[in-house]
Amino acid sequence: MATITSADVAKLRRVTLAGMMDCKKALEEADGNFDKAIEIIRKKGQAVANKRADREATEGVVLAKVSADGKFGALIVLNSESDFVAKNEGFVEFATKILNLAIDKKPASLEELKALPMEGAKVGEKVVEYIGIIGEKLELSFYEKVEASHVQAYIHPGNKLSTLVGFTKAGINVQVYKDVAMQVAAMNPVAIDKNDVPGKVIAQEIEIGKEQARRDGKPEEMLEKIAQGKLAKFYKESTLLNQEFVKDNKQTISQYLKSTDKDLTVTAFKRYTLNL
Repeated sequence: MATITSADVAKLRRVTLAGMMDCKKALEEADGNFDKAIEIIRKKGQAVANKRADREATEGVVLAKVSADGKFGALIVLNSESDFVAKNEGFVEFATKILNLAIDKKPASLEELKALPMEGAKVGEKVVEYIGIIGEKLELSFYEKVEASHVQAYIHPGNKLSTLVGFTKAGINVQVYKDVAMQVAAMNPVAIDKNDVPGKVIAQEIEIGKEQARRDGKPEEMLEKIAQGKLAKFYKESTLLNQEFVKDNKQTISQYLKSTDKDLTVTAFKRYTLNL
């Protein structure tokens, strides 16, 4: 039987994120062989993952971050079964490692992110490994990115809601960027401006407006005009640039941005919320 030192255990823990006792047991089972011990921990994770495949992973964390140059932002969601695990410091640290990797490598899609190498395995494989450590179903379920002259991230306290917003100009007062990122979190716009709303959504809103007017007993010849009025209200409430600024409802977000810099506007945004 090989002698297992505390340094060996600590090294395996750094690589696998497993607990000290799990690492010690794996090294003992592998008779001190480091690579075999890693494989033992990975197989344990896969076994737990298989057992819990039909479970619902609806809790977790939503995290967002921006690169050092401020031009690239990433948002990820790592799901767990319970809120208890979602609040676990090690779980949040693990999710943050994945987010940092996304910032560094800038993958184009969730599948590319899962395929990135991470501490001797792929990201997707590390998630499976961590299932064996946590004992719950985990899932890296969402990844989006924003690239712009300046990108701002916002994480709502509790790690259940995050946003990313891209802007046309860098070097503006950072509070302006933060205000808009928080606006997206609070008001959940469907698009940046009127022209960005999908045609299907517009058609649906017009039909809803007509049906409401019809139920109110309005004549058929008035339905289109009434529906267009309701559509204008929808644009005001649901498109970011036309929404009232939550910190000053006397101006829209567009007016707020233009009052800061006439060329400043939003180029993209992403928002994800979990169980709020």
